[in-house]
Amino acid sequence: MFKRAFYSTMALLLAAPALAKVDAVDGYVRLLPPGSPNTAAFMVLRNDGDKPVKLVAGASPEAGRVELHTHLHENGVMKMRQVESIEIPAKGEAVLKPGSLHIMLFDIHTLAQGTPFPLTLTLDDGQTLSLSLPVKPVEPMKGMKH
Repeated sequence: MFKRAFYSTMALLLAAPALAKVDAVDGYVRLLPPGSPNTAAFMVLRNDGDKPVKLVAGASPEAGRVELHTHLHENGVMKMRQVESIEIPAKGEAVLKPGSLHIMLFDIHTLAQGTPFPLTLTLDDGQTLSLSLPVKPVEPMKGMKH
């Protein structure tokens, strides 16, 4: 009986699809002027798995609300829009950057340069990524003079 249970369990484990390994690299949270309640997080999400996965949610004890967003150009105007998910292709990556896909952080409790910002990301396959992101000041866009 033990032998049958062992082999049945092994067969199920071998038949189950392996979770894709997703890593977040080059992540940071943008520092905004004092009193500004909202900011954004940026990073590259890399998927080494054979199947695409989707980023479906974010959470932080330091933010009242976390949403996934993108920027759209409509009639010459750039608009920010919430999205339900961000796909990370198989053996590929999703780049979250200013002016594109990003993670919006609303109603920030505390945010200071030099203090890591905690952020947990949830993927559609059940994985969670617990991140501790550096806080970086806004850098001027390339080509702009000050």
